[in-house]
Amino acid sequence: MRLADIAMRGEMGIPSALTAPQWGFYDVLFSKTNKDQKLKPEDKRQFSLPQEFGSYVMENILFKISFPAEFHAQTAAEAAVILHPRVKDRLDEIDRIVITTHESAIRIISKQGDLANAADRDHCLQYMTAVPLIFGNLKAEHYEDGFHAENPVIDQLREKMEVVEDQRYTREYLEEDKRSIANAIQVFFKDGSSTDQVAVEYPIGHRRRRKDGIPLLTDKFRNNLATRFNGQRCEQIYGFCEDQETLENMAVQEFVGLFVI
Repeated sequence: MRLADIAMRGEMGIPSALTAPQWGFYDVLFSKTNKDQKLKPEDKRQFSLPQEFGSYVMENILFKISFPAEFHAQTAAEAAVILHPRVKDRLDEIDRIVITTHESAIRIISKQGDLANAADRDHCLQYMTAVPLIFGNLKAEHYEDGFHAENPVIDQLREKMEVVEDQRYTREYLEEDKRSIANAIQVFFKDGSSTDQVAVEYPIGHRRRRKDGIPLLTDKFRNNLATRFNGQRCEQIYGFCEDQETLENMAVQEFVGLFVI
């Protein structure tokens, strides 16, 4: 069967999976009842959907391209990379660092104090900001215990960070037509000077930055293929992915077979 056959032929699925009396999801798991009770109308509950089903998720998919970082911090890492040349020789002169962000980032990844391991560090907004401020990049190895132990300046900068919410960032993070994931960083020095505030509202893997992101995503795909396959196989897989018409008419097992070593 071709990749597009199931959807293109209008496969309807099972229309009553949610609503079937007694055995449907709503009656079995989503209503205040049990087998010995008769369900009252006021006890019936259903999903509340903010928008119609469609292709929104696929059209707005986020690609993790620039940094191996939790997505709420992607733009913070990018802003820190931009600021790196302006602060790299003045790290000991820094008085404070202000990270302006959205509510979800504060709730999910803003952390103070000791970080237990690599998984803790790659979910810490302050850590993922400090590393690129110091080193100009953020890579997977930057989360490891050894790297962290060898660079105490990371935690020194974390201690100087203030995380504040911008209500516009919070609002636009939730708006359907935006879904921004904004962060801004400004560094203040002990002599009273400061950098400009560098704001990045959409990560490079966002729909609004496809023009910037797709070439980098393509490079990432090709580089990762090269870690597993020889040059001929890499070009074969990439060639099929680049030719949409051929890909859509290819049998699923044929495409998947290309990835078997």
